[in-house]
Amino acid sequence: MNLRLVPLFLLPLFSTLSPAQQPAAGHEHGAAEIPGLKKELFAGITEADFLKPGSKPKSVKLTVIATYTAANYGMNFNGYSHGKILYKVPAGWTVEVTFINPSPIPHSLLVVEKDMLKKPQMGAPYFEGGGVPKPEQGLAFAKADFSFTADEAGEYALACGFPAHAANGHWLALEVSEDITVPSIQIGDAAPRELK
Repeated sequence: MNLRLVPLFLLPLFSTLSPAQQPAAGHEHGAAEIPGLKKELFAGITEADFLKPGSKPKSVKLTVIATYTAANYGMNFNGYSHGKILYKVPAGWTVEVTFINPSPIPHSLLVVEKDMLKKPQMGAPYFEGGGVPKPEQGLAFAKADFSFTADEAGEYALACGFPAHAANGHWLALEVSEDITVPSIQIGDAAPRELK
């Protein structure tokens, strides 16, 4: 791996990895691991937990884990970056989110319009309540819950609000639609899975 391509703020972290631990270039779901993770924060969570029924009718529960793998230099959610996971939610539904960052590097999560992704700062969440507190500061070794009502159809992103992370691919896609009645998740190239 060419360490000249690693963002400077991550260089100390990746320079400690052996060649076998370093992420493979271009490999979206790499097997390499980030050192120093508190794995107990996401122990027992599987892909089935990424989308589950919420606590009340017309609600859905999302679990989003930062730095799940070393893909995209650890700037990933649930092992994917650059919108490679797509959540679809019916308009008007409540979205309950559990965000977990087991990493010593600060990350956060908030809902933004897709056109915000190219900006270094994400600003406030698009939906009221749609993000962790102080997303620009991020959280390390922490869990945070938040919920919002997806009351406007459109294309959004679940993005890391730490400066420049979203611009470097640290985001997942979120579509709010008036044309569907059941939430779904599409992970990578797999077929979408609807909420049961």
